[in-house]
Amino acid sequence: MTKLFEKGTLGIIDVNNRVFMAPLTRSRANLDGTQHEMAIKYYSQRASAGLIIVEATQISPQGQGYLKTPGIYNTQHAEAWKKVTNAVHANGGKIVLQLWHVGRISHTSLLPEGKPPVAPSAIQATADTFTAKGVENASEPRALDIDEIKPIMDEYVQAAKLAMDAGFDGVEVHGANGYLLNQFISTNTNVRDDQYGGSIENRSRLLLEVVDAVSNEVGHNKVGVRLSPTSRFNDIHDEQIEETYSYIYSELGKRNLAYLHVIERSPEYETPDKDKDEDIVRKLRNGFSGNYIANGDYDKASASKVLEEGAFAVAFGRLFISNPDLAERLEKDAELLEPNHNTFYGGDEKGYSDYPTLAST
Repeated sequence: MTKLFEKGTLGIIDVNNRVFMAPLTRSRANLDGTQHEMAIKYYSQRASAGLIIVEATQISPQGQGYLKTPGIYNTQHAEAWKKVTNAVHANGGKIVLQLWHVGRISHTSLLPEGKPPVAPSAIQATADTFTAKGVENASEPRALDIDEIKPIMDEYVQAAKLAMDAGFDGVEVHGANGYLLNQFISTNTNVRDDQYGGSIENRSRLLLEVVDAVSNEVGHNKVGVRLSPTSRFNDIHDEQIEETYSYIYSELGKRNLAYLHVIERSPEYETPDKDKDEDIVRKLRNGFSGNYIANGDYDKASASKVLEEGAFAVAFGRLFISNPDLAERLEKDAELLEPNHNTFYGGDEKGYSDYPTLAST
């Protein structure tokens, strides 16, 4: 027996099972940030997931870090996304939008007027991004002035409002993977000496202010947060991981949000501290008082185990790329198809919406 296929409720979002689809950047949007019509079929095929968390979606032109990623900062974006949400809902699914600002993980060629990326501090990342020329190093950022922070918070709120207009069931604030909010949190990317730097409380301030502002706009029970405490992706590292995230988890637990979604491990970015990191992740998870979504190289057995240990659901990433009916395949112990890595980013329907379902085979 497993809880993977039980119904449940996240905030006010009812879900049919605990097999969630993680946000997956696929780089197939139009250049103006409107979601491509291919996404209608792609996401509706995966509506049997308990919850679809759509790919990271930038909240402003300044928030873009990769070519052909979707936006949610004007009505055209909302209208394109509404076609996706309508299709998912028609197939009985639930879907939330991930709100994204990349901060320093960008390139001048992707940003308005070719200006540099912004970050909490002017520290360049040892990381790559994808531009019209292909893979390029992230550009050197400039530090945000204190009076530029509130307008970015307002962009999160506006993006959340547009997501509701587009028919999403909720939103997820992206505070993971070395992007802007994660950059404010981490000691190696934030050396500010104002109220957004220094102490754990100060470095966590922007994340919590964004969460509160978005919650005030759409309702706390429609808001999730994504974090990656131990990840080193995009040249991120916190010297006080356990202390920092114990504080953040505690603060988020007080807010009665829909959920906390945590990237617990990533096989591609393992460090010599793997065992220590796993201990920290487990300790943090056990101390969180709300709905917890685990993410990180899970299979059916390990997912079932973490649900027994108290997690609400497990978010699967790559398996959902090649198995649009993943929940059904897991329930029936059917064969799982392997994804084509060459078609992960960019391209057309090949490797995107052409993977077969059990029913079609």
